[in-house]
Amino acid sequence: MVSIQVQGKTITCDRGENLRQVLLKNGIDLYNSQASVINCRGLGTCGTCAVEIVGEVSEPQWREKTRLSLPPHSPQTTRRLACQVKVLGDIKVRKYDGFWGQGSETVWTET
Repeated sequence: MVSIQVQGKTITCDRGENLRQVLLKNGIDLYNSQASVINCRGLGTCGTCAVEIVGEVSEPQWREKTRLSLPPHSPQTTRRLACQVKVLGDIKVRKYDGFWGQGSETVWTET
């Protein structure tokens, strides 16, 4: 089991589980504003589940890299799409403002 520090909580999951699924299963509201209505349900195409992650996770693949290179995201960002991330070790997750989570103000942090 690995631990995820998110939104002031610590939750656990099996190594290799999908971050989006784990967060939603544990009642973590992953989407800002009305983004929950238009999200792509984990396909990696909308970009609304963008979060900042510290810790061991899977490497970004082409779909995630492509979506994060398009506005309002930026290829220079440290954000990841929760729907495309596999949790490989203990992590800390932070969410930012903006419809797509692309903003600069923290919405929730790991502590």
